[in-house]
Amino acid sequence: MLKHIFRKQHEVQVLVMKYLEAFKMTQENFALALNTCLTDDKACGDFTFLTSETHRFESQADDVREEIKTLMYDKILLPESRGDIMRLLDGIDHVPRFMEIILNMIKTQKLTIPEFLVSDIRELLSASLEACQLMSYQVEDLFKRKGRIKELVAVIDEKESQCDMIERRLITDIFDSDLDGFQKLQLKELIIYLGEISDYVDVLSKQINIMSLKRRV
Repeated sequence: MLKHIFRKQHEVQVLVMKYLEAFKMTQENFALALNTCLTDDKACGDFTFLTSETHRFESQADDVREEIKTLMYDKILLPESRGDIMRLLDGIDHVPRFMEIILNMIKTQKLTIPEFLVSDIRELLSASLEACQLMSYQVEDLFKRKGRIKELVAVIDEKESQCDMIERRLITDIFDSDLDGFQKLQLKELIIYLGEISDYVDVLSKQINIMSLKRRV
C-alpha cells in the first residue's frame, strides 16, 4: 500500500515538472511573439506562428493539469494537500492566459507599438518573465525541498515592484504623447495586462510560501 502511494506521489511530481516545462515554453513563445512586434511590425507571419505556438503550449499545460487533477484525486494525497496543489495550478494557469490575451489584443486590434515605448516594454517583459521563472523554482522546491522558497518570495516581490514602476512610467509616457486618444487607451490596456503577470506571480509566490510553511507544521 505504501509503495503504491509513494509511486503515485512520484507520478504527481513528474507531471508537475512536465506542467512547468509547458509553462516555460508558453513564456518563451510569448516573449518571441511580443518582441516580433517591438522589432518589426511587418513580420506578421512570424507573429501569427508564435502566437499559435503560445496557445499550443498553454493548451499542453492545461492537459497536464487535468492529468494531475485526475491522479491526485485517486486518494494519493491528504485532501488538504490535494486542494492546495490544485488551487496553485489553477492560479498559475491565469498567467499564460494573460499572455494569450495580450497577443490576441495586438492581433485583433492591429496594435502598433510606438518606438518611444519599446525600451520600457522590453524591460517590463524581461522583469515579468524573470518573476515567472523564480516562481517556477518555488513550485519545484515544494517537491524537491531545496530551501529556496522563502528567500525567493522577497526577490519576486522586488520584481513585482520593479514592474509596477515601469508600468506607471509607460502609462505616463503614453498619455503625455501626441498619440490619438483611442490609441492611448488601447496601449494603456495592453500595458496593464502585461503588468498583471508580475502582480499575479507575486500573489502565487506568497501562496507557495504558505503551502511550504503548512508542511512543516
